[in-house]
Amino acid sequence: MRQAVALGLLHGPTELVPISSSGHTTLLAWQRGWDYNALEPATRKRFEVALHAGTTAALLFAGRRDIAASLRRGGPRASPAGVVVLACVPPALAGHLLQRPIERRLGTPATIAAGLAGGAVAMAAAERRGQSRRDRSTRGRSDASLADGVALGAAQALALVPGVSRSGATRATARWRGFTPAEADALSAAVGLPITLGALALKGREAALRSDRSEWAALGAGALGAFSSTLVAGAALRRVGRGRSLTPYAAYRIALAGAVVRRLRQNGTR
Repeated sequence: MRQAVALGLLHGPTELVPISSSGHTTLLAWQRGWDYNALEPATRKRFEVALHAGTTAALLFAGRRDIAASLRRGGPRASPAGVVVLACVPPALAGHLLQRPIERRLGTPATIAAGLAGGAVAMAAAERRGQSRRDRSTRGRSDASLADGVALGAAQALALVPGVSRSGATRATARWRGFTPAEADALSAAVGLPITLGALALKGREAALRSDRSEWAALGAGALGAFSSTLVAGAALRRVGRGRSLTPYAAYRIALAGAVVRRLRQNGTR
């Protein structure tokens, strides 16, 4: 139970920034020697669904006024609906076709380290490109085109690889395509919410049907931990401001990937 709470508390803040929440929960359990990584893939997937459910519920609760205002206002600040729809198609197809191979072959510390490092390189490159074209990096969500939707969808599909980070991939893509940091962050959130809610609805139903009562306490504890930590971390991010440079996150990801590789070498494992 304490392990479930700890993983939930970690999941909230790592979901809000582009550093891969799933990668962090797996790495924490591996580093501490917990039995989480030895669970059956289906059981672990149910727990991950519970963590995402807690985080998403907290985000919707905290942003309920902004969401209601956005729905009432619509207009030029909203993301075009076609862009959002296109951005959801590739990850939905990839998840349907590749979910089981990804669960079987990826998600190990080594592959997570590779995802962290690869994502970091892409984020740093996108940020550098955005800064080099500062005078032209003024696009807003209302400027997003169908081509942007396709690019963001491809980024979300790639983020199915553990360690990559959905928000990191979409923010890097948006920065590469000329959106300002704040607008890239907002666009990432806009295209990410529908696919997250859809995945939760599908996987949540599956988890409810297949879970055993013995799992319910751990699932609830993890979800509650994720809900609580998301509210706290979200409030802190609002105070300092979001939509900042991706470079510090890229540096952190490289450092974490390096630490994982060093430990793997020390243990003589991959």
